[in-house]
Amino acid sequence: MGVLLRNDHPQINIDSDDINGKMEMVMSNLNCLNQEVSILLTADADIRELNQQFRNIDQPTDVLSFPQNADEDPPTPGEEILGDIAVSLDTAQAQAKEHGLTFEEEIILLLIHGILHLLGYDHEISEQEEEKMRNKTRELFNLTFPGKVLADSCNY
Repeated sequence: MGVLLRNDHPQINIDSDDINGKMEMVMSNLNCLNQEVSILLTADADIRELNQQFRNIDQPTDVLSFPQNADEDPPTPGEEILGDIAVSLDTAQAQAKEHGLTFEEEIILLLIHGILHLLGYDHEISEQEEEKMRNKTRELFNLTFPGKVLADSCNY
């Protein structure tokens, strides 16, 4: 089990081993080490197609999450496949500058956000759920990048 990472971006190379290691740390903290998550790193054009196909929104986005059991309750411990996450590396590059993060930090931030969605967190339900998800995101980000504080302007 673990992280299955694929970079389909035609122009941006990333350190897959480093991202895998950081995501395994996040998943361990979430007690998900026995579960599998597939990650697709892609370009704006490709994530735009996914966003159109699955959300009927015809524009690129930063991250999309596809839970394995989308029609059921959040996954229960012991399930093998958590789901899939797609991240636009183009959008991540632009947002990294806006958030005052490195490119790698932004990618990890988006992946944390995606994994939390796979686990049933949903910031769109209520202000309380948004705060719960934001706090968990910041906790996991700080675990991954000790001492690095997310700016208040960062809505994750």
